[in-house]
Amino acid sequence: MVKRASVAAVGGAMLAGVAGAAFAQDQVGSGSDVDVNVAIEDIDEGVLAMSVDGTTATLVEDGSTGTVRQFTGELPTVTVTDTRSADEIPDGAFWWVEGTAASFTGDAGQDPIGAENLGWSPTLADDGSGAVAVGPDVAPALDTDEDPNNVGLQGRELLAMALTSEEAIGTWEAGAELTLQVPAGTEPGNYTSTITLSLFE
Repeated sequence: MVKRASVAAVGGAMLAGVAGAAFAQDQVGSGSDVDVNVAIEDIDEGVLAMSVDGTTATLVEDGSTGTVRQFTGELPTVTVTDTRSADEIPDGAFWWVEGTAASFTGDAGQDPIGAENLGWSPTLADDGSGAVAVGPDVAPALDTDEDPNNVGLQGRELLAMALTSEEAIGTWEAGAELTLQVPAGTEPGNYTSTITLSLFE
């Protein structure tokens, strides 16, 4: 037992000495490089998203009468982009954009102007495919043409919609002509409202 232990100790010492000598020596040759390669596939899923080209719409007086003052303007362009593949879209899915307005508040304590007085006429930059439809016109409450849809933007109103998301992959642009009608006796001043636009699927 003692002899074996002694031999093992001597052998270990010799290996340690050889290893130490090897590390102390100069490199022989130029060495060799190993390139390590890996292919990481793109697993990013497509997205359905909406953007609005601006945060302000200014209305100017246009078409007023003796009893109704009318102001018109343009909603900034609303862009819906769907970069998903057909396999990523749930069966039967469709998307839509809707808007609703808040009451107009004055900068000098004037009585507010209700959102029912603001209407819109949606527009669509269509490619002719019929994959996306424009929403109906919504007239202001003071509209004198006896329009059955003269409820203004006080509720949730449709701007545009895809009949099926699978057929509407790509980019779509919608807008709207805005019309505000108020009684001729409305207090003068600057008024501000907010239209909230939302994308659903």
